[in-house]
Amino acid sequence: MQAARAIIHLENLRRNILAARNKIGPHPKICFPVKADAYGHGVVPVSRCALEAGVEYLAVATLSEGMELRAAGINAPIMLLSQTLPEDLPDIASHEFIIFVSDDEYIEEAAKTAGKKLTVHLKVDTGMGRLGCRPEDAAKLARKIASSPVLSLGGMATHLSVADSPAPDHIAYTKGQLRRFHEAVDSVKEAGIDPGIVHAANSGALVFHEDSYLDMIRPGIFLYGYLPQGAPAGLSAEPLMEFRSKVVLVKKLKAGESASYGNIWTADEDTFIGVIPGGYADGIRRGLSNNHSVLIRGKACPLVGRICMDQFMVNLGPETEVRRWDEAVIFGPGFITAGGIAEKLATIPYEITCGINKRVPRVYVG
Repeated sequence: MQAARAIIHLENLRRNILAARNKIGPHPKICFPVKADAYGHGVVPVSRCALEAGVEYLAVATLSEGMELRAAGINAPIMLLSQTLPEDLPDIASHEFIIFVSDDEYIEEAAKTAGKKLTVHLKVDTGMGRLGCRPEDAAKLARKIASSPVLSLGGMATHLSVADSPAPDHIAYTKGQLRRFHEAVDSVKEAGIDPGIVHAANSGALVFHEDSYLDMIRPGIFLYGYLPQGAPAGLSAEPLMEFRSKVVLVKKLKAGESASYGNIWTADEDTFIGVIPGGYADGIRRGLSNNHSVLIRGKACPLVGRICMDQFMVNLGPETEVRRWDEAVIFGPGFITAGGIAEKLATIPYEITCGINKRVPRVYVG
């Protein structure tokens, strides 16, 4: 086994799904985004666990991600969240993926190219400024979909851009997005067309906007175990990913000697150094150089010197009980999580978990 490995706690995924279900009640469906290899957690094992725990839909970004799930024998409904290419439409239709459409040209292309029945969801841009039609165009586009013998309108969706923030101006912005979305859905209904499954809520909306649950929610980062700042007490999510490695060498440095590239750390006394496999090629960001500690034998040991491509060093102190092959926890439940790492680097936990390289084996427990 490789020293550096990501341990995925599937029992925490089940707990997070149950927490989401308890929050939203029995009616709304849950669509679980598993794009980007399930945010770095491993798409097939995580998807199987989520479906067994009661998730109804999966969502990916690309055709290749969806094909990986189908090849693994997963037959659940799968949505492709990003704009698909016209040449992919026959494969999309034959594997029964659901796509999003938001303009006349692509609706016509899908009807012409798919080759067989294709379920689409109409995406409405209510303030994200990304994919989606204007709310006032929704009824016209829904009529175009409904008039096609190939296309079936399976739902309507929007994406909420600041729903993860409890700031008053962001709360008001999200309410405005939801209002515009309801107007678009109502216009489709008034045109005599069934809008299908209506969905808007992401993880932030799950936490802060109960009026956004509608027919389905799409909580991504919440199910992977991370809450937005300001989340109400009583709502919990437990991180799935733990990143571990092993101490492969313990050696002594004398006062005044340096560790790693650039001599950015120098020992101020005689001390022991532990060498640990895992570097920026594995997803341990260089910004953690001299800016993080790992847990060895229950003690936080500071990371010293620059993180290398494949390994890093920690200061074990002038006296140490650490021995070669001891476990080293880089982040994980019960220690600092990927969310804590993200705070150190002024980023988000998505970027940390997605950044754990494929060469790091995933080990599934629970």
